[in-house]
Amino acid sequence: MCRSIKTLRPPVIEDEATEDEIRAAALQYVRKISGFRAPAAHNREVFDAAVDAVAAATAALLGGLEIRGGAARGAG
Repeated sequence: MCRSIKTLRPPVIEDEATEDEIRAAALQYVRKISGFRAPAAHNREVFDAAVDAVAAATAALLGGLEIRGGAARGAG
């Protein structure tokens, strides 16, 4: 696990994760698994698409989690 990726759900963080926090975590994940901090120009499109996909999956996960004793998060 990449140490710079932090937990993005309450109560670990006070409020809901921001889009910027989700994107930063997605970027760190893609960097870690690809082995590239900054991809070469010929890999930029696929790298950026992967960051977008991971960010979307992360937002969906956080939006659907039920916190113990609470309701599902997100507007349904």
